[in-house]
Amino acid sequence: MNIAVLTMFNGLSPTYSLVQVAELQLRMLLNAGMNVRLLVSEDCPLSERYGAYLDERLTWVPVANRCAGGQIHWRDYTQHAGRTHEGFEAETETIACDLIRKLADADVCIMHDILYQGWHLVHNVAVRRAQLALPRLRFLSMVHSAPAPRPRRTEWPFSARYTPMPNTLHLYPTASGIPALARQYGVPESACRVMPNGLDPLAYCSEDTRRLAASVDLLSPDVLIVYPGRLTPAKRFDKAAALAAALASVSGLRVTLVCCDFPSMDVDPDAYKQGVRLEAARVAGELRAARLADGEADGPAGCGQVGDAVEDPARDRAEAPTDISRAKAAGAEVVFTSDLGWPTGYPHRGVMELFGLANLFVCPSYSESFGLVVLEAAGRGNLLVLNEAVPALAELGRPLGAYLMRWDARNFGFDTVETYQPSEEAYLRGHADRIMRLLADNPVLKAKTAARQRYSPQAIWEERLRPLLAECMAAERDDAEATQMADAGDK
Repeated sequence: MNIAVLTMFNGLSPTYSLVQVAELQLRMLLNAGMNVRLLVSEDCPLSERYGAYLDERLTWVPVANRCAGGQIHWRDYTQHAGRTHEGFEAETETIACDLIRKLADADVCIMHDILYQGWHLVHNVAVRRAQLALPRLRFLSMVHSAPAPRPRRTEWPFSARYTPMPNTLHLYPTASGIPALARQYGVPESACRVMPNGLDPLAYCSEDTRRLAASVDLLSPDVLIVYPGRLTPAKRFDKAAALAAALASVSGLRVTLVCCDFPSMDVDPDAYKQGVRLEAARVAGELRAARLADGEADGPAGCGQVGDAVEDPARDRAEAPTDISRAKAAGAEVVFTSDLGWPTGYPHRGVMELFGLANLFVCPSYSESFGLVVLEAAGRGNLLVLNEAVPALAELGRPLGAYLMRWDARNFGFDTVETYQPSEEAYLRGHADRIMRLLADNPVLKAKTAARQRYSPQAIWEERLRPLLAECMAAERDDAEATQMADAGDK
């Protein structure tokens, strides 16, 4: 699909929020394999490009900003009537002719504030003239500010800011503004759509974190657990994996455990990692069998959604098993960074970035003298689940509001061994249910999770932008079929 993005930027400073919004949208389109061209003012400096603006897949298209040998100076026409400056018509025609050439083979044109801003009136009128020569082209017109009240009386060309354009859907970032947007352009609300702005938590992360995100979905899990540590049984990765499986089992939500492991001499790494995965699968199986024995339906008990997560059409595809480096049990996924390109350990900076994405930290460690990683996880806004039987973790965790569970532990001069009644699986299930409720009821964690899930580029593409483009193409096909039928009838 050929997509044109019409911004008419004459600068790309990221302090201008619309520049950031458009950059994120360009990345969505490019990553989806679209043929994308960006239409900007011919005076927009190439030296200011960054991010997606530098992507080699993006076609950079300057639009005329010269007329009669001089630069076109944009003027803010927000009034409802009056007179335009001398040369307005000539400037409009110059831009329109250029747009016709540069939009000729586009399927969809996404416009940002072109039909809204007063200083874009010359482009507003120009694109309407170009549209007359491009009847099959579909337009998506984004408005990024509060819709303007529709005046009782206005006159051309000022009325262009309140006049609908053929083959156009009007977009606004929130549903609350749709009625006002429809009133501004005098269209039914059915001609308007919601297109939220997005947030890419990975945008300013290190290359390591972006590489990891290419292998592991870090943005859509309902519960994301990051557990850094030496790959040794003393760190009890198996217990963290078992709790992850229990969390998934009781909630039915997507749980991902990222183990940022580094080598240890006291264990066969492949055998231990396989044992961790098998433990997650065992717990999931035991909990499922217990539900069936109790006469419950074959499915999770459910206890609310963290961050009011919405259904993600990409999730079902992402659930398919991939390779030995990952395992899913009842929705829980366990991955080791040593299997994904970091055999000697994941960088500390990357761990801190992962904590910024995560919402839960689990530390069932057998022994700790302090537990600095607990502070790191807390400082990045995670609910803490710690081993109460380890003195240092209990001492550190209680003032931090940690949720405490009991696993085997080493104390000062003696070791403890936990026994669970009626079973360890029942113990995990009860605590998992309470932990999920804590996550769902905590407004800060709820907001953190929702922002990561619902406003990520992946979510906006799947839930908003891709369906919109499909709708445009379906409408174009319907029009083409109607034209063919009409032509056949005439013959």
